[in-house]
Amino acid sequence: MSIALIVHGGAGDIKADRFEGAKAGCKEAALIGWRVLQDGGSALDAVEAAVRALEDNPNFNAGRGSCLNKEGKIEMDAGIMDGHTLNVGSIAGVELIQNPITLARRVMESEHTFLIGAGAQFFAREQGISLCRNEDLLTERQYEAWKHHTHSSLTYEAKTDTKQKKVQKHGTVGAVAIDSTGKLAAATSTGGMANKYPGRVGDSPLVGCGFYADEYAAISCTGYGEDFTRLMIAQRAAAYVAQGYDARQAGEAAIDFLSRHAEGDGGLIIVDRHGNVSKARNSKHIAHAYINEHMAEPVADIL
Repeated sequence: MSIALIVHGGAGDIKADRFEGAKAGCKEAALIGWRVLQDGGSALDAVEAAVRALEDNPNFNAGRGSCLNKEGKIEMDAGIMDGHTLNVGSIAGVELIQNPITLARRVMESEHTFLIGAGAQFFAREQGISLCRNEDLLTERQYEAWKHHTHSSLTYEAKTDTKQKKVQKHGTVGAVAIDSTGKLAAATSTGGMANKYPGRVGDSPLVGCGFYADEYAAISCTGYGEDFTRLMIAQRAAAYVAQGYDARQAGEAAIDFLSRHAEGDGGLIIVDRHGNVSKARNSKHIAHAYINEHMAEPVADIL
């Protein structure tokens, strides 16, 4: 059985001065997940390890590097799914957690499927996951972005062009993989959108919307979360694979559906049950890296 993995570091209009850092971060995360697969580890372990690496990298909007909400707080969301068992774990609106994806994994392994806010934080303590400090998550880049949003809030609120406002709502990381036993898994983590309304939850922790895995495919999405949620883009992509599409065809079909039924944009990564990996987008860029057993090292790019 072919093993393969692909990660993403978000979609949207990624500025040129962030290209190298985003590519390097995606490549490093892909290598970390790949080593798990090479050692005979599960797809679930591989995607968790890859996303943890992205959460630890301040270049991405997840974990350390997450954006701030309107109140200047960091609220994070994450979700993970085992395509073999169809078990899922999600958390939303959590604060002071260094690696939200690991908390989501613990939720998946409990009697719960979704915990939010203070309840998720209480569960983390029960699980022996220590709370971090706010300064462990806060970066200068995101703090400056928050100050800019706060100062310019009247300007942003005065905009009437929906597409113009939706462009601000990008920033997620994710990974999907297939292991040596043919099992698939998906994981997604995010700090949400910059200057978001407190308590706002996008597609990232919602199964079938921001992530999904079953016996056919595994998908992680990034983009304008409200549209990915109502159109259930992740599960839709898996359904295309079940109908006979390969990873590339399914990803492109799902994003085409997004383009035809919504104004928001974004992208996704996908691996199918045959080990084919692909990405699709209607945004300007998507940062990603992928590797399979025929490659010496991951290929990372921003397209």
